[in-house]
Amino acid sequence: AKLKKKHVCPLLLYFAQVDRKPNFILMIVDDMGIGDVGCYGNDTIRTPNIDRLASEGVKLNQHIAAAPLCTPSRAAFLTGRYALRSGMGSTGRVQVLLFLGGSGGLPPNETTFAKRLQQQGYTTGLVGKWHLGVNCERRGDHCHHPNQHGFSYFYGMPFTLFNDCVSGEGTDVLADLQHTLRNLSLMLGLGLVTLVRVILFLLVWLTITVWYVPFVLLPTWNCIIMRNQEVVEQPMTVETLPQRLLGEAQNFIKRNADRPFLLIFSLLHVHVPLFETPGFAGRSRHGRYGDNMEEMDWIIGKVTETVDSLGLANNTLMYFTSDHGGHIEDADARGQKGGWNGIYKGGKAMGGWEGGIRVPGIFRWPGRLPAGRVVDEPTSLMDLYPTLKYLAQDTQPDRLLDGYNLMPLLEGAAERSEHEFMLHYCGIYLNAVRWHPPGSDSIFKVHFFTPNFTPPGAGGCYETKVCLCHGDYVTHHNPPLVYDLFHDPSESRPLTRDTEPRFAEILEQTAKAVERHRSTLPQNQAGDSHTASVPNQMSWEKILWRPWLQPCCGTFPFCGFEFDGRKS
Repeated sequence: AKLKKKHVCPLLLYFAQVDRKPNFILMIVDDMGIGDVGCYGNDTIRTPNIDRLASEGVKLNQHIAAAPLCTPSRAAFLTGRYALRSGMGSTGRVQVLLFLGGSGGLPPNETTFAKRLQQQGYTTGLVGKWHLGVNCERRGDHCHHPNQHGFSYFYGMPFTLFNDCVSGEGTDVLADLQHTLRNLSLMLGLGLVTLVRVILFLLVWLTITVWYVPFVLLPTWNCIIMRNQEVVEQPMTVETLPQRLLGEAQNFIKRNADRPFLLIFSLLHVHVPLFETPGFAGRSRHGRYGDNMEEMDWIIGKVTETVDSLGLANNTLMYFTSDHGGHIEDADARGQKGGWNGIYKGGKAMGGWEGGIRVPGIFRWPGRLPAGRVVDEPTSLMDLYPTLKYLAQDTQPDRLLDGYNLMPLLEGAAERSEHEFMLHYCGIYLNAVRWHPPGSDSIFKVHFFTPNFTPPGAGGCYETKVCLCHGDYVTHHNPPLVYDLFHDPSESRPLTRDTEPRFAEILEQTAKAVERHRSTLPQNQAGDSHTASVPNQMSWEKILWRPWLQPCCGTFPFCGFEFDGRKS
């Protein structure tokens, strides 16, 4: 009887799906380089399950993230709009959200494709990383939470995996400021011993409070797991997270196999700190990073296996990508901890160079998309929003989008991308523009500024660990640097008026495209169209930790649950 049931259920599901809207499973990896995947040219890291998705579906060779860092890239992905339209672009040093107890995040009035799909009757879920804020004005208002942005179910990290979550891995959050505050606390403490004055005591107390409480206790504040709006681990148990997140993703698919669903599986791999899961540790030829890549590929395989075993494959669009390029500057004595971006220059945090923004893009949908198709045209993570709207038959009016429906390209009905122009931001600053002229194979990229690599002659910003987008950290170019990515994908041979007959036309056409784009942005009071007048979610005021906004499992500040829900 059990054997018969196993064969009948997928058949019944198949007939039930004939007139049903398609399911969507979007798998987004963290910090992975395009050169880390077998089907994109890596022959030493084993990724058979990702490669299988590509061989059974469509592979995009010029798939572009809208930003080179987690928070703005994911905001653009979900909204189909450049991050600065929702205030998610940085003006200075801090380019991602740093504290769960901050007030910044994806604005409550923004529209995500999850919200649109909910309105079309979809069950929606997000498993894994969020990193787009939680609270606005008080603990528990959850104004930025996934549940408020169209996800009926959430399980995972409202923040991101980072080094502070694992003892001995160092810190990622304002390390230089932490060092200064710690030293100041020690100096004032020594002075207190010798002078014993009330005012000095108050200074010591204040300095330790500003340093110790928000920074030393970071694992308690940021490294947490939520199920919907409830904190279920604080701090979380890192070692078993991959298996638990996979289980949550599989269970969501199984629970909703008989109705249209959207699942975003936002993996914590391959961001640092790297996992050391038994069964994968030491297995690859590329140290811990390679081990994590191969574990992540195994997880992708398990999700695919779940879809296929339930008979859902022919009615499910599966998508695989990374939020931006690999972190080339991240290494320690044990080896490279960040990804490899193949032939492309630069990496994570570099908004102009291809290595920071060109990512894998793979779609599988048996029976609908041609197996083995390869698309070399420019496409964007922002294209997912209009694509899912189209497939869900959502024809209701919407606000201005920066993405386009990908289905004509994916199915082979169109050979040219609708992205004649594509803009590349680093924070709120327009870093570069690409132009794909009609009737031409060329992809011209115009760089208005480039990051200053350190030390000089290096291929990244090794002194600051990530490149920055402002001030003395960049060099502005007049005239701009121009490359033809079709002939020079590594951006190593800049064009000149002497070597490129269309040089003046390239500058003219991209300048006009920039003006058209800026005319769609709200003006601030100064009339500066470089920045939108929507509230800036990435200011120091919104990013820094506020105790009254901190998610907590109990009565703040006495927070602490083990992963099985018991008070620790």
